This record gives sequence, structure tokens and C-alpha cells, in this order.
Amino acid sequence: MAVIVQKYGGSSVETIEKMKNVAKRIIKAKEKGNDVVVVVSAMGKTTNELLRIASEAAKRPSKREIDMLISTGEQVSISLLSMILNDLGYPAISLTGFQAGIKTKGVHTKNKICDIEIEKITKHLGEGKIVVVAGFQGLNDNGDITTLGRGGSDTTAVALAAKLGCQCEIYTDVDGIYSVDPRVYKKAKKLSYISYEEMIEMSHLGAKVMEPRSVEIGQCYQVPIYVASSLKDCPGTYIKEVDKEMEERGITGLSISENVLMITLNNVPYTPTNVAEVFALLAKEEIVVDMISQTSPNEGVVNISFTTSKDDLLAVEEVILKLKEKFPTLDYQLDTTIIKLSVVGSGMRTQWGIAAKLFELFAQKGIEFKQVTTSEISISYTINKEYKDVAVQVIAEHFNL
Repeated sequence: MAVIVQKYGGSSVETIEKMKNVAKRIIKAKEKGNDVVVVVSAMGKTTNELLRIASEAAKRPSKREIDMLISTGEQVSISLLSMILNDLGYPAISLTGFQAGIKTKGVHTKNKICDIEIEKITKHLGEGKIVVVAGFQGLNDNGDITTLGRGGSDTTAVALAAKLGCQCEIYTDVDGIYSVDPRVYKKAKKLSYISYEEMIEMSHLGAKVMEPRSVEIGQCYQVPIYVASSLKDCPGTYIKEVDKEMEERGITGLSISENVLMITLNNVPYTPTNVAEVFALLAKEEIVVDMISQTSPNEGVVNISFTTSKDDLLAVEEVILKLKEKFPTLDYQLDTTIIKLSVVGSGMRTQWGIAAKLFELFAQKGIEFKQVTTSEISISYTINKEYKDVAVQVIAEHFNL
């Protein structure tokens, strides 16, 4: 029999009624003769609520204890879903991440899967059971419960599919992957397929349908990934290797990230050592730096701008205090009024003029940008929030997204 891994997100299991609908979809796959492994997230906004409670309990709660707390959300989901399946006459068993053999390493709340011992899962499958696994969590070498960070259930599902040598189906509250977020641009087109690298790029740049690490695992182990709705039966989107038809598209999609904090450090005494010190302190606080720009040295000083997540605001402010002690002339600005807008497409490797057209469109609409970065298959801009709607519309209309 073929093995299938299905993953259901928090919005798909936020109520018992929705869980019962999910159970019907799982049963349908089982009745087709498949062995089914199901990965489930916490119900609805459970994780956010647990984090809120933690913030009331302590100003700076231990990350180890945060992991211990928020991992309970998935335990609730897997146990309830297993109860429903058993009640419907289909043997099922729930497994936490560590019971499923998921081994992780790294820092708490941001662990990564390093291996999965699948013997227990295959044993239960061999007994005819549906195996329901808690997403988002695992166990480290110290025996501590760990979590995988944002979108960790996607990573759990694809990693399990890679280990089991099967396809992975991601079911969520959207019916596939769109060229642009339909909530931002109502005419956005649903994609029948998208390449692994385009999906990774779009995810890193703000698209929230898939977690980038999960797609990276899919690409590495050639796991077929299918993204579709858990609420209705309609075609979804396949994530696969790039093909010739994909390369004919200049731009495949447009991503927007509003969780952007831009920091500008002025009057940094210029030496390579001082610039290195700035980013070493940021790295020490585990702050992920995105776009970076630096002015040319002028009278012995430079200005450095970079972006990161708004979630790291407090950590950034701590770093700036340390930098001001080292560089008394330093001053700074924090800008939370910007967004990052990015266009992505494998065709950028071979098609000329895309950047030129984007700059022309911005000029026509008077859209000012603060930073620009590029990769082989993407171009990203930081712009003020006020320009978001017009920028999305003009780009989407011109490139038929």
C-alpha cells in the first residue's frame, strides 16, 4: 500500500466540527487503500493564546519553558482527532513529536529537525492504524521538548514524507498558492504549479502559505508537495522541480511582508572592524538581518541601514545601547512604517528588462523606495505602507499575476 502524509493547519482543526470534516478527508484517503500519516497543528489560535499567558506569567520567560508550554497545543489536537477517527470506526493513534521519533537540535523555539526514527510510525501503520502526529515539535539530545518555530508543522509533515518516501499533502484554509495574496489583490490567479525554488523564495519574502524550510526539505529529497483547501474539494497547487514552461514566465508571484523593521545607524566610525562588530552583536542576539545598505565613507563615518523582523525590536534596541557605548557619536532611527514588496520568477535568469520595467512602473506612479536587493530569481523593495495597494496593482496588472 502507498503511504500518504497529510498535514492540517490550525484553522482546519480549530473546532470539533472542523475536525470531523478533516476526519472524513482522512478516511477517504484510507479507503483508497493508502496508509495515512496525519500531521496536525494546534487548534486555531491556541499557540498565540499560550504565548499571551506566558507573557503574563513572566517578563522574560525561559525559552525552554516556552517550548514546554506551547507544545501542549498540538497534543490537544492529535488526541481529539484520534478520538474522532476511532469513534468513526477507523483505528487511529496519536503520537507527540518525540513519541514519533522526531529528533531536533538548535535553540529553543527555533529548533530544526536533524533526524526521524520512523520505526514506531511504520509499526502502527503495519497494524492498520491511522497515525496522527503532533506537528511543530520534537526532542533534543538533552531530552527536552522543543518546537520548530513558525510554520513548523509544515516542516514536520514534509520531513516525515521524505523519511517515509512518499508524497505530502498540505491542507489549509486557502485552496492553493496564488500569484499574489488574494486578500491584497482580488484578481490574483491560482497557480497550478510552482517550482520549489520559487516557493522557497516567495516564502522567505513574505508569502505565508508554506514555511520555507519545509519546501527546502521537499526540494532536497524530491518530495512531491500538494497544497489545497481542507474546506472544499477543488484543485490545488503542486510544488515541483522547475520546467521549461515555468521559465517562460517572467514573474511567477509577488510577495509582501509587513513585519519589517528598518534600522538606520548614523555616524558609525568607519573601519571594517567596526562594521563587523555591528553585525556580530546582532548575530549574538540571534537577530536575522535581511536587506543591508551602507553609504560611502564621509569624514571617517558611514551610515548603515538594515531590515529585520519587528518581533526583534527589543533585541535590536539592546544591541543599539551596546553600540552607543562603543561609538558615542552614533545615533539611529527605527522605521516601522515600511513593507517589503518582492517579485519572484525563475524566468528572471534568462529574461532581460524585468528590473527596468519595475523601476519604470514605480516612476509612473510616484512610488518611492528606500532599499533594493536582488537574487537570481527575485527583486525586493522596501517602500512606505501607503504605496502598497498601488504598487501591487500596477505590478500585478502589468505582469498578469
